[in-house]
Amino acid sequence: MSQEFSGHDALIATIDAAVALGEATAITRTLSRSLARLIADRQVELPAAVFEVDTSHYTRRLLHLSERHGYSVIAMTWAPGQGTLIHDHAGLWCVEGVWSGALEVTPYDLLEAVGDAARFRAQRTIHAGCGSTGSLIPPFEYHTIRNADPSTVAVSVHVYSGAMNRCTVFEPTTGDWHRRQERILETAAA
Repeated sequence: MSQEFSGHDALIATIDAAVALGEATAITRTLSRSLARLIADRQVELPAAVFEVDTSHYTRRLLHLSERHGYSVIAMTWAPGQGTLIHDHAGLWCVEGVWSGALEVTPYDLLEAVGDAARFRAQRTIHAGCGSTGSLIPPFEYHTIRNADPSTVAVSVHVYSGAMNRCTVFEPTTGDWHRRQERILETAAA
């Protein structure tokens, strides 16, 4: 399944080449560098719908699901102030690149888990501008993403090792404790 757009084939060929390396660290390292180059040279033009915001929540749009390799490519649109709760990637590695605008990414250390309760400690927040890339490899996958800019829409592209259609989110309760919830992730048309 794939959404056609200018530069689609170049994007998919780049991802396929990285995924062919077979090992998560090598894949994500290579893909982070390659995605940064693709964003910088603008040979890939994402579909216009990717830049349309939903003011009630950030929007996920499927750009590609590889039948051959199993990975998925999702574009996310972030209106000013929109962000996520602490969440994981359901055990999938991920490479994320800021396509336009800027995002704040805060990784978290899981300190303790008791039943559906978990305690986290925030690490240093990363201010990621256009062209910035990063990766997450489980078990180091807990993080938040937020568009802190009060006036600019941000768009990011996420490559997951599989179909990212669910994750675990953590609702704050008291102090640094959070309540674990499974969430089904919806994807809008691109």
